[in-house]
Amino acid sequence: MTVVSDAKMLGDEELARAIARAVADRGGNTYYVGGYVRDQILGRPSKDVDIEVHGISVAVLEDLLAAFGELTAVGASFGVYNLKGHALDICVPRREDVARGGKGELAEVADPFIGTYRAALRRDLTMNALYQDVLTGEVIDYFGGRADLAAGVIRHVDDTTFAQDPLRVLRVAQFAARLGMTVAPETLALCARLDLTELPPERVLEELRKAFTKAECPSAFFESLRAMDRLDPWFAEVKALIDVPQNPVWHPEGDVWVHTMRVVDAAAGLRGQAREPFAFMLSALCHDLGKAVTTRELDGRIISHGHDKAGVPLARALLDRLGVGTKVRAYVLNMVELHMAPNAYVAQRAGRKAYSHLFDRSVCPHDLLLLAHADDLGSGDGSARPGVRAELEGYLRDFEELMARPYVQGRDLLELGMEPGPELGEVLRYAHKLRLAGLSKEDQLRQCEGYLRGLRRAQEKKTS
Repeated sequence: MTVVSDAKMLGDEELARAIARAVADRGGNTYYVGGYVRDQILGRPSKDVDIEVHGISVAVLEDLLAAFGELTAVGASFGVYNLKGHALDICVPRREDVARGGKGELAEVADPFIGTYRAALRRDLTMNALYQDVLTGEVIDYFGGRADLAAGVIRHVDDTTFAQDPLRVLRVAQFAARLGMTVAPETLALCARLDLTELPPERVLEELRKAFTKAECPSAFFESLRAMDRLDPWFAEVKALIDVPQNPVWHPEGDVWVHTMRVVDAAAGLRGQAREPFAFMLSALCHDLGKAVTTRELDGRIISHGHDKAGVPLARALLDRLGVGTKVRAYVLNMVELHMAPNAYVAQRAGRKAYSHLFDRSVCPHDLLLLAHADDLGSGDGSARPGVRAELEGYLRDFEELMARPYVQGRDLLELGMEPGPELGEVLRYAHKLRLAGLSKEDQLRQCEGYLRGLRRAQEKKTS
């Protein structure tokens, strides 16, 4: 077997053309498929290059690919391959086979000879069912994908094949958000009939991640699901915000759903500045969940006192359902609980001590201020209150400078003769309060010694 010696030096598109030439020499054809063709037509950059090989057997394809480097089968039984060191996905078309499935069930099998029409028919959307010959550039469009792209419409290819994977409901929603397109009425109607309850959480979370990290207006993801009546079961807590009223003095934009969607879009404009972009976006989504259970009318005013704390268990339920990891969950819950404080402190003319304690409680003060800014942008006419962000960032710089100073640590207390244990932990907590108060390390140590003596005297009185 001849190995293509320079294959490692080729980019994915160059490698695709080299493979296509080798396939053509054996009587087959190679096509760019899926998002790559769509993005080329839209003039958008595409990192993912996928090709589909037709007209040669799987055995011949595997032998051919091995000449380009180390072959890794992503799903050999499905005819999906990669070459080590490359991101290029190489596949053959698939079809259903009752005989392989057993008990009358369908199983997917690789079949390089079904032709481009049957292969395209199995794809989800017309814009994703476009085929482009790698060597000639010819685009094959059986279902009007190019016209739908030009019109900005997301339309499914076939009722039966689309319904075989209910995850496609979420894919439609995230494409609507990412591409700024509308969903065809017949596709909305089909999505409204599909049951999403049995979807694996990790697949739902991945579609949400794409909408949150790639879309300019991620609210379109949720608005699409709302139009399909498919917010349940995965986003039930967000659905509960629909028609929950707000005080028009502070929120003339509308109900809590409208406000949340506006905050999500404002957060998307800030996520590039966030330390944890995806977790930050989740926080924007969850920040006002508590209003669904705390909003009421009192003396003619709409209030939602305590919605920050009430939102924590609701956010936890949503995040747990999605299978969000421990670190991200802790970040989001902390942000939900504290999201009101920065802007409230500005209104109350709070001092440095209050801000220091707030930032100390925050898992990420930098992102907390971004969330407060997004919350501000999502209210009223969409413009932030003048000077608020700059004032908050000034207090954060003060806090960061304070935290950069020398401070008492466990080893300092051990040098004073303390032993590891509960007593050490209590003194360390006291030392941290002194640090937040701005005391020098020397003063912290001095006061810690006095505090320790007081603890021991109190203990002696208890035992005497």
